[in-house]
Amino acid sequence: MVTEVSSSARVAVLGLGEAGSEIARDLATAGADVRGYDPVAGAPAGVAARRDERDAVRDADLVLSVNSSHDALPALEAALDALRPGTVWADLNTASPGVKQQLAERLAGRDVPVADVALMAPVPGKGLRTPMVVSGPGAQRYARLLSGWGASVDVLDGPPGAAISRKLLRSVFYKGLAAAVVEALEGARAAGVEDWLRENVADELAGFDRSTLVRLVEGTHTHARRRTDEMAAAAEQLRELGVEPRVATAAHDLLAELRDRSAAR
Repeated sequence: MVTEVSSSARVAVLGLGEAGSEIARDLATAGADVRGYDPVAGAPAGVAARRDERDAVRDADLVLSVNSSHDALPALEAALDALRPGTVWADLNTASPGVKQQLAERLAGRDVPVADVALMAPVPGKGLRTPMVVSGPGAQRYARLLSGWGASVDVLDGPPGAAISRKLLRSVFYKGLAAAVVEALEGARAAGVEDWLRENVADELAGFDRSTLVRLVEGTHTHARRRTDEMAAAAEQLRELGVEPRVATAAHDLLAELRDRSAAR
């Protein structure tokens, strides 16, 4: 990838919490001219503190919005009138594709291209080295600048929302799996078999490969009727143990829907 490094490139970071502060600090260390704003947190070493969003973005070539999903739009609104034409607005928040598209719509006609940035791993400990996927009209310039400062950025061909869509779809699996493990272990603890289940889960995960995915998907559809009954029993057991079966109930409901679809054919 061709990199674009400019000592005159100025970066504004909005949101200096756990993720934003590490990214801002790494950018400053890499030689970027960084200014930042956060209503609560102070600016890390090497980052010039600004008094609000407007003040932070007024002379920036690149803006990184690293707030939260519900702050993505308010952060843009607070900075909007101070954005200069040509500035790239990069949204690093884990917001929905719809929110990313709203950002682009709000900036339409202002010559401020949007880069939808999906952070594909936890930022703490990685900072600027966190793998990123980016889409939208500002994606190429974002990638050139950030790569020049040492970041790992993959450009995805697509509009704002395309990059975050991949992260969120993956989150359904990763976070859903984590929630299922937590609920199962809570039940196992109440039943006095937590150590056994921990070993069992670890062994199962260690054996996962591509064929496992095929078996999971095909088996779920083929055996939806039997598994619906099994998850009803599993949920009832958790209730008997004093554990609310949120994940087990959701699994039961999905299996029941698949069962009913198959029966209707």
